[in-house]
Amino acid sequence: MAKQLPDMVRPTPDAQEHHLKFYDGTTRTVYTTNNELPYPDGKLIVSRVDLDGNITHANDSFVDISGYKREELIGAPQHILRHPDMPKAAYADLWATVKAGNKWHGYVKNLCKDGSYYWVYATAVPNVRRGETVGYTSVRRKPSRSKIQETEAQYAALRQEEQA
Repeated sequence: MAKQLPDMVRPTPDAQEHHLKFYDGTTRTVYTTNNELPYPDGKLIVSRVDLDGNITHANDSFVDISGYKREELIGAPQHILRHPDMPKAAYADLWATVKAGNKWHGYVKNLCKDGSYYWVYATAVPNVRRGETVGYTSVRRKPSRSKIQETEAQYAALRQEEQA
């Protein structure tokens, strides 16, 4: 069973408020700032989730950049990191791909506990044991700045379509 995520606390008076609704019907108020955290050089961010998308493992790099304590992450839904700039279509593609047993690659803008954000180039794969998928692993790498710029434009267009 996933943890119920609390609404975020406004980190600064000028942080923007967003109300997110997730695929499972839950909602959450989050705040964003314009503070981008640089991806840590030479590090991989690794996490695993169960079949329902609840975090079962978070490596030290993941804990450090997210701003959450490990205990806050374990058992929480992966969407604890969902930045409002991410279109629903990107996550729908990710989940459809890995649930079909395939590897997914893409750029993701993640939300930190304090409203900051960071970009990653993610690879997600199913974890298969004795022929059955038991969860999913995501390994994140330092993203290309030029690809982030391309992705931001694509994601903005997708968000507009979703709101139309």
